[in-house]
Amino acid sequence: MSNGEIIAELHRIAAKHDGILEPADVVDAARSESSPLHSKFEWDDSVAAEKYRLYQARQLLIVTVDYIGTGKKATLQRVFVSLTTDRQQEGGGYRAMTTILADKSCRAQLLEDAFEEMRLFREKYAQLKELTEVFEAMRKVRRNIAVR
Repeated sequence: MSNGEIIAELHRIAAKHDGILEPADVVDAARSESSPLHSKFEWDDSVAAEKYRLYQARQLLIVTVDYIGTGKKATLQRVFVSLTTDRQQEGGGYRAMTTILADKSCRAQLLEDAFEEMRLFREKYAQLKELTEVFEAMRKVRRNIAVR
């Protein structure tokens, strides 16, 4: 199935719901084996349940934060991070932020991952002229780091 077919089907579902796509509506529409979205879902409940538990574990790791400092100077910091290079390995994985920051190559990979996320952010919000200064600041940081 092509990306165009998927987009067309999602537009059809949205049109049935006043232009709003809710995940539950997408799943309901995909239940039929004739749906172009059917093959995009795991329909074996035991397999889907295990995949959902893995998703929940990832969410737990992503949102685990710790306070650094005290009082008004306390800031939140991610405790675990998944580097792109780790995600390319079988099973992926997460590393402690303190370990990443202490290792030169891991820190460089984290910085490259941050630059990639900045690029994706720019692409997603490029039409919002209100963010022009943010985009310019991001380009400036990227240039300054590249010069070093």
